[in-house]
Amino acid sequence: MSRRRRAFVLAGLALVLGALAASDVSSREAALERRLGPAVPVVVARADLPAGRLVRISDLAIRHVPARYAPAAAFADPAQAAGLRTKAEIVHGTDLLPALLADGESADGASLRPGERVADLVAAGPPKLVTPGGRVDVLVTRQGRDGESGSTSLALEDVEVLSAVPAGDDGESGARKVAVSLRVTVRQAVYLAAAQSFAREIRVLPRAAADRRRGAQGLRVGSGL
Repeated sequence: MSRRRRAFVLAGLALVLGALAASDVSSREAALERRLGPAVPVVVARADLPAGRLVRISDLAIRHVPARYAPAAAFADPAQAAGLRTKAEIVHGTDLLPALLADGESADGASLRPGERVADLVAAGPPKLVTPGGRVDVLVTRQGRDGESGSTSLALEDVEVLSAVPAGDDGESGARKVAVSLRVTVRQAVYLAAAQSFAREIRVLPRAAADRRRGAQGLRVGSGL
């Protein structure tokens, strides 16, 4: 057999063997897929979520796993878990299961940590931006004495909103108002209860989701600004 003919024979044999190998791999993959089932979406925590947090879609991600290994009760769509509240701390990457979450509308003691309270108040603020799961700063404006102008102070920083509903407009200023429930300490709850009596206005300022900076609490500005 000539060298050229031998080369053609070897090339043809290589093609045949390659086709057989590819067919074998494809058959094995098909058999494995039949055993494991198709890939299905499973909702997981994108980051660590503390206990009592109202879950937002931005807190969630999707991973695809074989149907055989997907938890039977797992959420398949982030929208199904958004608005619910975590019962305990959830580590990032954990599958979101109904057993880990509670009704997000509840703002009772079941979702509170030791030493925490729920403070209910009506304050000036944009209802569309003050939402459950968000965080706010609280401004308190005091009445002035003997006709003098009052002062405004930053009373609380980075407070979690447990629930929020529009509460109409202020009759005098026309400012939009919102009825909110805030997660606070005992001392803060007492202060806010008193502020609703002595303050001329209480205002909540929405914070950006990633803004957790503090340090300005107690800042006070008078009429001389």
